[in-house]
Amino acid sequence: MTTLLWGALPYVAFVLLVAGLVWRYRYDKYGWTTRSSQVYESKLLNIASPAFHYGILFVLVGHLVGLFVPESWTEALGVKERLYHLLSLYGGTAAGVLAVFGILLLLYRRRTKAPVFRATTANDKLMYVVLLGAIVLGMTAKLTHASGEGYNYRHTIAPWARSLFTLRPRTELMEGVPVLYQVHAVVGMTLIALVPYTRLVHMFSAPVQYLFRPYVVYRSRDPEQLGPRPARRGWERTDV
Repeated sequence: MTTLLWGALPYVAFVLLVAGLVWRYRYDKYGWTTRSSQVYESKLLNIASPAFHYGILFVLVGHLVGLFVPESWTEALGVKERLYHLLSLYGGTAAGVLAVFGILLLLYRRRTKAPVFRATTANDKLMYVVLLGAIVLGMTAKLTHASGEGYNYRHTIAPWARSLFTLRPRTELMEGVPVLYQVHAVVGMTLIALVPYTRLVHMFSAPVQYLFRPYVVYRSRDPEQLGPRPARRGWERTDV
């Protein structure tokens, strides 16, 4: 069971993730979307969507730092284990609460607004259950071991996660991990495998380039008042 959960399941989840993304891109490009329901209802969505997205973003960043930044690096920056534990506890809990609030509000909206509910698929329902379960399990595991120094997962779970990239997983590190952390990890890997087959696939097409593109100029002042300026790519005048 140790080999299956911590030596095989991570790679199965990764293969399903990559294969699903390739299949979805080749055969379901028009389905690669969030399947937005904003046209049906927007008041609740304007609250729930930002809450969920900001919360899940902070949760993701926290996991990346906790799993892939070695303890020696944070120690070198002057962040001792006690301080790191407190930051992880309060910061992670706040991010988790925000994400859960967003999900619950999205579920309430989806269940009480008939047009939105009719647009809900079986994949959506499964995605919500697994996503909410992963977040709640992570928060529960953290709060259960919140007293004192807490559970230092950077001595067990983090080295195991990093060892996966060397194709030599250190499965023995996961044998003494608290059960709640183990269940959280399994549900998390299940969520990773499900991403390409649900609306969560849209995270791989986030319009990052939008932040750096030139804004659209609808009206500008007289060029003679502005003076000569070198033309920059993407800012050429159209003379229209």
